[in-house]
Amino acid sequence: MLVTVACLGSVLAGSAFASPARAAAPSSSELEAFANSVDAELRTDILPYWIKHFRNPAGPGFLGEIENDGTVRPDAPIGCLLTSRILWTYSAAYRRTKDPAYLAMAQDAYDTLQKRFWDAKDGGFLWKLSPDGRILDGRKEVYGQSFAIYGLAEYYLATGNQAALDRAIEVYHLLEKYSHDRAHGGYLEAFTRDWKRPPGARLSDIGPEYAKSQNTNLHLMEAYTNLLRAWPDAGLRTNLRQLAEVMITHVLSPDGSHLILYFDADWTPRSTTTSFGHDIEFNWLLTETAGVLGDPAFEARVKPICLKIASDTLAEGVDKDGGLMNEANPAGVITDGSKEWWQQAEALTGFINAYQLSGDPKYYQAARGVWRFIETHLIDHEHGEWFWGVERDGSLEPHRYKAGFWKCPYHNSRCCMEASTRLWTLAAESAGAQAPN
Repeated sequence: MLVTVACLGSVLAGSAFASPARAAAPSSSELEAFANSVDAELRTDILPYWIKHFRNPAGPGFLGEIENDGTVRPDAPIGCLLTSRILWTYSAAYRRTKDPAYLAMAQDAYDTLQKRFWDAKDGGFLWKLSPDGRILDGRKEVYGQSFAIYGLAEYYLATGNQAALDRAIEVYHLLEKYSHDRAHGGYLEAFTRDWKRPPGARLSDIGPEYAKSQNTNLHLMEAYTNLLRAWPDAGLRTNLRQLAEVMITHVLSPDGSHLILYFDADWTPRSTTTSFGHDIEFNWLLTETAGVLGDPAFEARVKPICLKIASDTLAEGVDKDGGLMNEANPAGVITDGSKEWWQQAEALTGFINAYQLSGDPKYYQAARGVWRFIETHLIDHEHGEWFWGVERDGSLEPHRYKAGFWKCPYHNSRCCMEASTRLWTLAAESAGAQAPN
C-alpha cells in the first residue's frame, strides 16, 4: 500500500501537476488528483501505521515510543497529549469514513484517557505516566487540557457519547476557573496537580518559563472551536470570541506578519523568534474559528489578517525545495532551517486555505510544493508514517523518534483530511465553473 502512495507521487511529480512555474488556476482534474493522492496517504499509510504498531500488546492503551526502524522503547513515558491526539485523529477519521477499525482505535484512546490520565482527586488530566501507570508528572498543562477537550469533543461528534462531552465541558470549566486571565485576557500556561501556579511554568523541559505562550492559546482556541461545534453554549461562544480577539490583538505582532511566541501575564512580549509553522497554522485555524462563530463581520475582518500571514510565510519561510523552514530572527535571517513534519502538515492546509480565501494561484503552487517535499523527504515509504524531520540539506534529523510523546498522528492526519476535503471542494467548484451552459 505504501508503494501505491509513492507511485502516485511519482506520477504526479512527472506531470504538469508538479510544475511550480505554472501560474494559471488549476483544473478540476488536477485538483481531484491532488486530493486523491493526499487522501491515499491518510488511508494507506498514516492511519494503518498507528493501529498496527502503536497499540500496547501487553495490555490496554498505547506504547510510549517507536524509533524510525520500528524498535519499541519499552520504558518510554506515555502522555495525555499523545493519547488525546490519537483520540481526535481516529474520531475524526471515523466521522469521515465510518470505518469500524477507526472507531475501535478511538474507543481505546477514550478509555485510556479517562481511566489512566483523569485525576479523580483534583480534576483535569495528568501530564505524564510511566508505562505501568505511575505518575511521573502530575502537573496540569493547559496545552494538554486543550487537546483533551479537542479529542473528547470530536469523539462525541463521532459517536454521540454524552460522557465524553460532559468530561470535555468539565475540563472547560476548570480552565475557566483556574487558567482564564480575567484581568489581561487569554490563558495562563501551567499549574501544579492541585491547580496552583508554580514558580516557573513552561510547556516543555527546554522551553522558557513565561506565564503565557502563543502555542497554548492557539490550541485552546482550536479546542474551544471544536467544543462549540458539539456544545453551542453562549458562555463558551463568548469566551472563544474573546480568545480569538486576544490572538489578533496580543499574540499577532503589531505589523500583522508573525505570532509572538512568549509573554508575561500582561502580554509583555518575551521573544523575538519567528516560528513559520505556527504562523501558517494560525492562518487557517483563525479562519476556522471565525466560521464556527458564525459572525460574518468577524469573518470579513480576519480574512485579510490570515492572507497577510500566509503571504509573509510564503515569502520568508518557504525554501527552494518547497519545504517550510522552522525559525528566523527579527531581521528575517533563518536561524533554524530544519523542516519538521508538523510544519509541513500545517503549511499544506494553510496554503490551501489561503488559496480558497484569495483565489491566488501562488498559494496553490505553494501547497503543491509542500506536498512534493513531504512525499520526497518525510514519508517513510519503507516502514510507514512520516519521519520527524530533516535538516536543511535533506538529511534526517538525528535522534528523533517516529512516534512518541510529542510526535503523533494529529498533524499529518489532520492535514490530509483538511487538504483532501478542501481540494475536492475546489475541484467540484472548478468543474461547475467549467461546465457548459
